[in-house]
Amino acid sequence: MMMKAAAFIEPNRIEIIDKAIPEIGPNDALIKISTTTICGTDVHILKGEYPVKQGLTVGHEPVGVIEKLGSNVQGYCEGQRVIAGAICPSFTSYACQDGLPSQDGAYLHDESCNCHQHGYKATAGWRFGNIIDGTQAEYVLVPDAQANLAPIPDGLSDEQVLMCPDIMSTGFAGAENANIKIGDTVAVFAQGPIGLCATAGAKLRGASVIIAIDGNNQRLEIAKQLGADVTLNFNDVDVVDEIMKLTCGRGVDASIEALGLQSTFEQGLRVLKPGGTLSSLGVYSEDLTIPLSAFAAGLGDHKINTALCPGGKERMRRLMSIINSGRINLDPLVTHQYKLENIVEAYDLFANQRDGVLKIAVTP
Repeated sequence: MMMKAAAFIEPNRIEIIDKAIPEIGPNDALIKISTTTICGTDVHILKGEYPVKQGLTVGHEPVGVIEKLGSNVQGYCEGQRVIAGAICPSFTSYACQDGLPSQDGAYLHDESCNCHQHGYKATAGWRFGNIIDGTQAEYVLVPDAQANLAPIPDGLSDEQVLMCPDIMSTGFAGAENANIKIGDTVAVFAQGPIGLCATAGAKLRGASVIIAIDGNNQRLEIAKQLGADVTLNFNDVDVVDEIMKLTCGRGVDASIEALGLQSTFEQGLRVLKPGGTLSSLGVYSEDLTIPLSAFAAGLGDHKINTALCPGGKERMRRLMSIINSGRINLDPLVTHQYKLENIVEAYDLFANQRDGVLKIAVTP
């Protein structure tokens, strides 16, 4: 049996090809994809900036229906609507049992060996569209399905839960890692899909003043819908000066960096109060420099936290519960719809950020 899948062929070339429908093992599930989407990481793969093997099916954000269950997978049924996180931890690794399931598989070490030559693998628990075939296809194999399948509540559409596997989970992790307390002032640098979710997460965490920064006024308007109290366009103002004025010189309690540039990382540090937290969500492609003054020469009691998208069925259940409760509406993030067979065109739109695109719902 064959299926259609979007596969990486070579840099700047992703194509729809025919592939065999995956054969599942006892701990796996086969999901018939009903909706998926394109992520910024997929664009890095397309451009050859992040290496994957030739012919790999890309994508890591699955919404679909259980087609087949492995013999060891209990508590689910075929035909059930589910999602799985972009990060699919096994919950058996050292990292998982140490409370860091997103880092599942990060350390490569032969346990039969007494040596200590560990290697860190940046992919950690990210498997879909990275080390195994991903979700931009008609079907996807979900490994460790018992730990990762999350049933979709009745009444929620595919597009309503499409952000949960990655964008919402990552953005909320930024707010969670920012140590936000009720009444805090928070600055969120960059209002792409992840930054917008970080803005929404800061509101849910109890921040009383949220300052959203971006160069796109349309995105700043969406930020207001999701909880921003103040919006700053970096093309119009000196962001650091403006934030220090807004806080009467105190600085913000927390800043969230959601772009992955030296400039936004540095600005996030410069606006922090003593003892404040910089929560970093950006994926950086070059070495970062920490300026002496912004870091108070290391004496400012500052904290810098990083995050990789939390996964697992409990994380997905919690995120869908927030959507189901009506406490957050991420509908404005899905700006375009494409069929899987037209995904090359969708990649062109998304990679070049035309027509106000934020996220694209892709349907086989």
